Amino acid sequence: MAVKAFVLIEVAVGKTKDVVTALQKVSGVKSVDAVTGPYDIIAVVEGADVNTVGDLVTRNVHAIGGVARTVTCLTVHLG
Repeated sequence: MAVKAFVLIEVAVGKTKDVVTALQKVSGVKSVDAVTGPYDIIAVVEGADVNTVGDLVTRNVHAIGGVARTVTCLTVHLG
């Protein structure tokens, strides 16, 4: 079963559109939305396991210019 996570992303001032465009090209990123509030972008990512999701965030998301900080929230299945 695939692992799904919400990645909350803070970006540098004026870089939101560039980061959204770059994220849309990353394999494993299922959706990207610019949002209001303490974070600038929320991306939904999926991978084969927790390590795959972690690698996707650290290697691909963090590498995008303008990304200042991320918080990754793994989903859990109840029941």
